[in-house]
Amino acid sequence: MKKILIFTNHSYMLWQFRKELIVKLMEENEVVLCMPFVGHEDDFKLLGLKCIETAIDRRGINPITDFKLLKQYKKILKSEKPDQVITYSIKPNIYAGFLCGRMHIPFYANVQGLGTAFQKPVLAAVVTLMYRTVFKKVRKVFFENTGNAKEFRKRHILKKEQQVVLKGAGINLDYYAYKPYPTNEKVHFLYLGRIMKEKGMDELFAAIDQLKKDGEPFAIDFLGFFEDEYKAQVDAIEKQGLGKFYGFKEDPRPYYEDTDCTILPSYHEGMSNVLLEASATGRPLITSNIPGCKEAVTEGKNGFLVSPKDTKSLYCAMKKMIALSRSKRAQMGLYGRKKMEREFDKEQVVLKTIRALKD
Repeated sequence: MKKILIFTNHSYMLWQFRKELIVKLMEENEVVLCMPFVGHEDDFKLLGLKCIETAIDRRGINPITDFKLLKQYKKILKSEKPDQVITYSIKPNIYAGFLCGRMHIPFYANVQGLGTAFQKPVLAAVVTLMYRTVFKKVRKVFFENTGNAKEFRKRHILKKEQQVVLKGAGINLDYYAYKPYPTNEKVHFLYLGRIMKEKGMDELFAAIDQLKKDGEPFAIDFLGFFEDEYKAQVDAIEKQGLGKFYGFKEDPRPYYEDTDCTILPSYHEGMSNVLLEASATGRPLITSNIPGCKEAVTEGKNGFLVSPKDTKSLYCAMKKMIALSRSKRAQMGLYGRKKMEREFDKEQVVLKTIRALKD
């Protein structure tokens, strides 16, 4: 029996999207998790997993803090003596990956999106150099979309034979079961995610304002955390009776079930789980025509793709969705469910991952 050590930056996200993979790995291996404890660590422990708490500043670039993380990772690797390491997200990929290379431990990395690190030229150059150095020793790197994999080849970080492209984390089709299409008096949109600029909030609020001026019959609800700069817009929507802000909800299924269409006008994604969840529930989508979003949509069949950072494109797509009959939107939702069954079944994603780890 091999010992597999998993490094990640978020226990909650690991539970939400990778628990099926971890349970499968446990059938033939001892699995140890290293992560910040921010939710569901007790659930992992109940499965019989050893969990080691690590402190990670997920978004900061303080060299002192990161050096402490590197030292902690080194101590853990020396103590646990794993046969194989799997990493998720940029800091575990780079720091744990670097140490695995030095200590001759086979490791596999996961790139779940390019994020802000690749949006800023100077930071992108630094991160590219770090990845290029660390990934010289990597066995395989898992990507959630072909666009991100291509970007890593373009930057000469990896060769194609080192890459494995998955359908994101996949979608649990039993948990996100198909639900009959709702009968709302007017089209009800849903945005689920962080309410922040990079998710397309400027464009979404501008499109909402224009639709309101047009007198279009619609409502829109928001789920998630919001940054202070958008508090006024969120409050205004509630005061005008256009929709509600529900905050963060661990189980989003009732909200998908009640909505007519889910919207995500993001600037960049790895693979949007929100889109997969909404589509599995049987709801049409409006999202950006970018890697990590466009894969969930067959244009005109289960939703509409819009140009990123383009208010007019988003406005037109929302207006088009409002104009459709309920039966047409329901038909689009059903197509989306079947698409999830064909292409994004989590069981198939888990099996493809396991095969790559054994190669």
